[in-house]
Amino acid sequence: MSARNLLLLSSSRLYGHGYLEHARSQLEDLFKSKNVKTVLFVPFALRDYDKYTATVRNALEPWGYAVEGLHTKADPSKALSEAQAIFVGGGNTFVLLRTLYELQLIEPIRKLVLNQGIPYIGSSAGTNVATRSIHTTNDMPVVYPPSFNALALVPFNINPHYLEPDANTHHKGETRDERIEEFVAYHELPVLGLREGTSVRVVGNHAQLLGKLPAKLFKGNGSTEEFAPESDLSFLLQID
Repeated sequence: MSARNLLLLSSSRLYGHGYLEHARSQLEDLFKSKNVKTVLFVPFALRDYDKYTATVRNALEPWGYAVEGLHTKADPSKALSEAQAIFVGGGNTFVLLRTLYELQLIEPIRKLVLNQGIPYIGSSAGTNVATRSIHTTNDMPVVYPPSFNALALVPFNINPHYLEPDANTHHKGETRDERIEEFVAYHELPVLGLREGTSVRVVGNHAQLLGKLPAKLFKGNGSTEEFAPESDLSFLLQID
């Protein structure tokens, strides 16, 4: 898996910034690493594909990058094989994964990213499907994919938009931590809680936390650990 070239964003939007603006330097670093000029956008996590693609195009074109929507291609698998970079956007993770299965794109994307090194950008749901499974999404299962198994571009799970419990709240329902800990208790697999504005950059067998906030790792043994920005997370790529 040494060909991996990934940018896994917690979100496309961050308070006080325009769409994708907070991640511009990260995106451009990835694009420049492979001389990317045109990005193939996968809009399947939202209902209006044209509108969603236009949103991404309006963000990236002023930076000098063209954007094409995968939904406009007669042969999606062929379009992916010819892509300079693949960007899978956020929305509902269950809808996104079901559509990838329906179009038989799971294995083509895996092979292109893991074997040929095509750059992959995921945001929110697009980050969820890049991981081992979608068990740790925040979304509701409005549709049912044939499996929760995802692209497995990395061998661990991520919880995008991670938000720690508010110690001052009067809310007595389950916290995000409790829901993630429940997954860990059943599966004994780690989950990385990515706070807003953070991301994981993966190049080959090296992974690094980017952004201004720490990430919280829920370990397979039930313990947790905070990792500061710029931390080396490469050990997560060694999980079986």
